[in-house]
Amino acid sequence: MFLRQGYRPGFLSYVFVKPWSFLTALEGFPEWVIGISRMIELPEKDKPIAQMLLDFGACPRCIFRFCRVELQASYRRPEKELLCELRTLLQSDNNEGGLPCEMVQPPCKRIKLESPKEEAAEQTPNGSHQLIDAEKDGNVRPPVCTVCLGILQELCEMDFVKAVCQKINSSEYQYSSFVFSVSFPPQLSVREHVAWLLIKEEMGKQDLLVEKDDLVQLKEAYKWIIHPLFLEELGVPADGKSLFEVSVVFAHPETDEDCHFLAKVCPSCFKPAKNKQSVFTRMAVIKALELIDDDDFLKNFRSPPSSPKTPCTAVDIQCTNGAIFVAGRYNKYSRTLPQTPWIIDGERKMESSVEELISEHLVARFKADSFNFSSSGREDVDVRTLGNGRPFAMELVNPRRVHMTAEEMKALQQTINSSSDKVQVRDLQIVTREAIGHMKEGEEGKTKSYSALIWTEKEIQNEDVAVLDSMKELKLDQKTPLRVLHRRPLAVRVRVIHTMQSEFIDEHHFRLRLKTQAGTYIKEFVHGDFGRTKPNIGSLLGTTADILELDVESVDVDWPPALDN
Repeated sequence: MFLRQGYRPGFLSYVFVKPWSFLTALEGFPEWVIGISRMIELPEKDKPIAQMLLDFGACPRCIFRFCRVELQASYRRPEKELLCELRTLLQSDNNEGGLPCEMVQPPCKRIKLESPKEEAAEQTPNGSHQLIDAEKDGNVRPPVCTVCLGILQELCEMDFVKAVCQKINSSEYQYSSFVFSVSFPPQLSVREHVAWLLIKEEMGKQDLLVEKDDLVQLKEAYKWIIHPLFLEELGVPADGKSLFEVSVVFAHPETDEDCHFLAKVCPSCFKPAKNKQSVFTRMAVIKALELIDDDDFLKNFRSPPSSPKTPCTAVDIQCTNGAIFVAGRYNKYSRTLPQTPWIIDGERKMESSVEELISEHLVARFKADSFNFSSSGREDVDVRTLGNGRPFAMELVNPRRVHMTAEEMKALQQTINSSSDKVQVRDLQIVTREAIGHMKEGEEGKTKSYSALIWTEKEIQNEDVAVLDSMKELKLDQKTPLRVLHRRPLAVRVRVIHTMQSEFIDEHHFRLRLKTQAGTYIKEFVHGDFGRTKPNIGSLLGTTADILELDVESVDVDWPPALDN
């Protein structure tokens, strides 16, 4: 590529510029020279296609896409400027010897008319498209593109970006990058297809083979244009890995019926679904277009299609943040507090729960829509959890805040702890989704320690219960307890009591400290559950035994990492 540099009358000099450094090389050149250097260039084989698409009613950027132009900077230039240059290029190609004198003049600022008799953009009865009469008003917008329905026109300009950014800023999300996703109306695929059939026919005349996948996709071109505008307005980059997503749904009711003929030709592609408002989804339309014969398509859909009177509209703009995860360990000091809400037949049985006492503050501080709670095992409503507590994790859905300093997390932990004497948390921290797996990983292979206050029907002495101290690695066969049969499948599970240590209290009571395999049902090990757990404390001591109190003293899961609390 060559640019004329240092123009003086009667003297021309040129500098060679590599294509990838083209825009950088333009710095320092006079404005009118830059205008010349940015003129549209199309291979000769693509000029008939460009002219055909222009007559078809396509906008300059759609013409670029179908001519496989991949230079992103070309798409980012103003549409009126592109249309003016495109017309100049195609007109000069039709004149003998071109227009060398006009090519050194500054680029035109308004759409030039081929004929002073041409009027504002309207579709004639035979389907051809007339031009805008820009001579009357330099600010008149070009006609709505027949292919993209305005997506690559006004809907990728700064005014639209500012409207989206206003929605983002009013939502109070915390983010350092974003993913921008768009949903286009399915009829765009139909209109692209009819344009593609015309191009394929034209390329066939030149004995050239071009695949539909070779074209620049609409979403790709749209993001080339709009991403830099978002960066300019928001000051943060677009990043496909960002957790913060801005999604826009476009619709064009005027052309909704463009897809309807496909349901008659390919009925198998359009099946009603409960979670879909319409059978004409983008994927269903694309599948139908892959199956339909070209001749059948052209018989059922006019070419060129009707010229739209209005562009697409953004019917929905949504902001969502990916979930974040907060982990820690909790202690439960109440014997009347369930781990999760206890609701039976729609009636709440307990006033609150561990889950609610913790989540209330996390959801409020992170401004999340909802949450999901999980933990390393669970204790019964009448069981306390002591020691270092039980590991838990809270998934916060669509949070507005996603970052907190260590000091802020410590303050949040103190807020939770001061709000209730039933639950206390420690080691509160933000973790990754992957780290949650460590809490569940090999859970049954971990150990837990308990303290149980036991009653015996028969009178006992210290030496009676001391026999339990010598038992190591005692294997149990535990059939699913009666109390959990409604939520767990019937099975016999082998569990291990690693160690036991007894403490005699009186002739009917003793305390037993156990270290067991995680997943062991301690209450059933004590009273036997009508013989469903074998052996059990009753059978080992030769009496009927029952449990009065149970505490979890440790859950030996080395997660999350301990903090200096």
